[in-house]
Amino acid sequence: MRRYFLVSLLLAILLSNQVLAIEPVYSGGRERAAIRGFDAVAYFTEHKAIKGNKAYAFDYLGATWLFSSQENRDRFAANPASYAPQYGGYCAYAVSRNTTASIKPEYFTIYDGKLYLNYSRSVMKKWTKHKQRYIEEANLNWPNLAEK
Repeated sequence: MRRYFLVSLLLAILLSNQVLAIEPVYSGGRERAAIRGFDAVAYFTEHKAIKGNKAYAFDYLGATWLFSSQENRDRFAANPASYAPQYGGYCAYAVSRNTTASIKPEYFTIYDGKLYLNYSRSVMKKWTKHKQRYIEEANLNWPNLAEK
């Protein structure tokens, strides 16, 4: 009985560490693609969230990124770091609170040439009021969250 308990405890510890692990790029949702399948470049060129197409896919940081055109795919491929959202595409506000959360692609901010995504409209409103402070906090938190 004691052996069973110890084995169970060891398994629980090992599995709990796996549960805490996060992907370097949030690829949640049914699309299983970065930014839930939305075009990262379009945020900068069209200033809105535009759904990507599987015909214009590109793999980066272990995730599939979708684009609305070959031109946008090529722009991203030439310099992905300039278009990829901050904090692996997780909710920027959540990262500022030292956790992660999913996003809704239509709730975004481009600030100082960088793309930040948020979980909801209300979170984005909160984020917008003090974004510089939240960015500073998220920048401190992200390296530790990304290591998990």
